Amino acid sequence: MTRSSELSAVAATLVAGGKGILAADESIGTMNRRLENAGVAPTVEHRRTYRELLATTPGLADGVSGIILCDETFRQSTSDGETFPRSLSVRRILTGVKVDTGAKPLAGAPGETVTEGLDGLRERLAEYRELGAAFAKWRAVLVIGDGKPGFRARQANAHAMARYAALCQEAGIVPIVEPEVLMAGDHSAAACAAATAVTLRDFFAELEDAGVALDGIVLKPNMVVPGEDSGEVATPDQVASATVGTLRTVVPAKVAGVAFLSGGQPAAAASANLAAMQQLATPWPLTFSFGRALVDPALAAWRGDPEQVAAGQRALAHRVRCNSAALQGVYDEAVEDGRVPA
Repeated sequence: MTRSSELSAVAATLVAGGKGILAADESIGTMNRRLENAGVAPTVEHRRTYRELLATTPGLADGVSGIILCDETFRQSTSDGETFPRSLSVRRILTGVKVDTGAKPLAGAPGETVTEGLDGLRERLAEYRELGAAFAKWRAVLVIGDGKPGFRARQANAHAMARYAALCQEAGIVPIVEPEVLMAGDHSAAACAAATAVTLRDFFAELEDAGVALDGIVLKPNMVVPGEDSGEVATPDQVASATVGTLRTVVPAKVAGVAFLSGGQPAAAASANLAAMQQLATPWPLTFSFGRALVDPALAAWRGDPEQVAAGQRALAHRVRCNSAALQGVYDEAVEDGRVPA
């Protein structure tokens, strides 16, 4: 099998029917804040234990094709002594790793950022591949309002993303491409659609210029939703229509698949929106790559208590079942409430 066909096969596996990607790649700082908010001491061991709770949830592979880890977790081991990549492989789950180093203020563009992490990336990717990574993730952050996202921010982030994606494919690693237009703000759904479209157009232009094979990437975009402070309410059908309509105009048909981020949406809302999208025709499979919308209930149930690990895993398993049901067209209130199995 050629390198190109290997990348295409892995990308296709990540978006296979009925499965999605679990994002458990919060930075140390972000994870510490979430642990503290749940009443858990923000220690190395608690971060490791929490990620092990997620990764070893029984039956997780039935609805999750891959898990994205941060560098710290990627290099740690589960309590049985196996590395996380090896432990996931045994469970038939692909291992991914976040490789960017975060969004930093962009010079000349007040209020906007550019994601960094290209320095030494070729060498880091080679090491990640050696240690078991099948895919990677890089997130760009774009904001709406007062002329934003501006041309300079879009171009800087698109160029960095394209360089990342090309380096991943050179290393035999599938790149997840995540240009997130944030929900934060009081903008309308129409403004989100416009910002998402122009952002994706710029990103795909850079990806193609960099020679990135589009059938060997997974796009991780935001859904088209109103700003969280807008007061505007969008039904799942409206979100689905706006999101799919926007993507159809700018995302090439060659892309292996689209795995949506949840972006801070309530867990049930993200599932309902995902379910509504399955009713619309697209040239690429639509799935999920949720973080908070999958793992927040698990963290709330666990709270650092060793006796509540099973409760945390049940909470995660339920959210995975809901989203898998959404992909299969059988998601409804009864599934969400746990009254019937997905």
